[in-house]
Amino acid sequence: MGGLQAAWSIMSMVTLTPFFAFLFTIVFMASIGKSFGVRRLYVDLLVKIFEFGRQNIESVRKQQFANITKSDAEEEDTPTGDSLSTETIDTGDGTGRANTNGNIPNGGSHRYMNGRDNSSHIANGGNTVISRAESLILSPEVIDDTRSKHAEPHEDGSGAVRDNGEDGDDETKSDGTEGEQEAAGFKLSNCLDYVKSGMEAIIEDQVTSRFLAEELKNWNLLTRTNRQYEFISWRLTVIWMIGFLIRYFILMPMRVLICFIGVVYCVIGFAFVGILPTFRLRRAMNDIVFKHTFRMITRSISGVVRFHNPEYKPKTCGFCVANHTTPIDIAILSTDCTYSLIGQRHGGFLGVLQRALARASPHIWFERAEAKDRILVAKRLKEHVTDPNNPPILIFPEGTCINNTSVMQFKKGSFEVGGVIYPVAIKYDPRFGDAFWNSSRYSMMQYLFLMMTSWAIVCDVWYLPPMERNEGESAIDFANRVKRVIADQGGLVDLVWDGQLKRSKPKKEWKEKQQEKFSKLLKGE
Repeated sequence: MGGLQAAWSIMSMVTLTPFFAFLFTIVFMASIGKSFGVRRLYVDLLVKIFEFGRQNIESVRKQQFANITKSDAEEEDTPTGDSLSTETIDTGDGTGRANTNGNIPNGGSHRYMNGRDNSSHIANGGNTVISRAESLILSPEVIDDTRSKHAEPHEDGSGAVRDNGEDGDDETKSDGTEGEQEAAGFKLSNCLDYVKSGMEAIIEDQVTSRFLAEELKNWNLLTRTNRQYEFISWRLTVIWMIGFLIRYFILMPMRVLICFIGVVYCVIGFAFVGILPTFRLRRAMNDIVFKHTFRMITRSISGVVRFHNPEYKPKTCGFCVANHTTPIDIAILSTDCTYSLIGQRHGGFLGVLQRALARASPHIWFERAEAKDRILVAKRLKEHVTDPNNPPILIFPEGTCINNTSVMQFKKGSFEVGGVIYPVAIKYDPRFGDAFWNSSRYSMMQYLFLMMTSWAIVCDVWYLPPMERNEGESAIDFANRVKRVIADQGGLVDLVWDGQLKRSKPKKEWKEKQQEKFSKLLKGE
């Protein structure tokens, strides 16, 4: 019995001691913001593996397509002539689609479709099923009368081009009834734009797709997809199984331990900072503990962050305004700068962090549904920005998480207070892990589990030049100007829609604006 205990002690010393030494090294390097470069090498290796997987998928797809073509040629005995042959292609999701141009399906990025390069910017951005004309998108803003702008005469002057694509002479009347309709200003074609927009919204609207996971051009060896690429060839099956073991049995336990250490450090550290007697010492220690905490939390998800334009980093009181994809945005930005935070009061894991942070520095937590809280928040914001000793407030004006493809409507509250606005653009690389938090589908713990089992969280952060509200500029116009700058820098789509449509129905005022516009068309105004 004593021999077994001795053997166990030796084994524990041999295995656990190096492990904890390695874990301590990671935590220490994370807390001081340094790295040996292992994560970047790890990310570069993943890119090469993803590229190998893409090439493997494409080669298998080409072979499958060749086999289908060969079997169709043997079964069909009809002459080809000048007729267009239709071939069925396996799309990988159990369905088939017709291929009328003879292109070989690509297992990775479908770059060329319909004879044009789809890698260029799509009008509505993102991965869309349909491409709408921007002038026909119904939005909260009052749209212009596009029909009067689009009507142009033929080159030969013989007639006008109607908006529905048919040629004809609008002056020609078939009977007296049609003439009366024309005199009253009514045309049946007036409603076609609305019918078209309605059908497009049923197929795919601009808002709903912003709350779904961003689609990938190439498979990243994760099973969070409808395409079962892991079983398309034995090579990918082996790579996927090895990756599964690494992510769930090596990376995840270490990440959980690092995150746990970071949270414990946060609770103890901020409790200690909160009892310090002098304001100057408390502020200096808060800056240290704040950055150490979020650096450890970011390291627990293998975060690789690239900061650009550090000369524009927030330095004094004001507002740091950023687009919002995930609660991890706070940890990403806080690794480089100390902020006061503002946001909805949460329970659970986020609640623990919120209560710990509030002990050491001024943060603002509110209840979204209570109107009294909004009034108090506006008052506290004004008090905060007037004190030059306070750190800048980190705020996400969208009010909800968007899926890393777009920037939605900025709430005007923080732009009415005054003070300097420091815009920040955040863009995540979706190849290594989907950072978007769909709060209507996943709880915080489920989301953290997905983050812990992803390959890594890689993102770019751009600090942008400070902005101030111009004289005579409304808060809404100022918010839209800041939003446009962030969208342009991050390569995101600038949308006018309110992100709260994720939880609520469109406002009655929006419907009334469209009804008023359509009634004017019917009256011929």
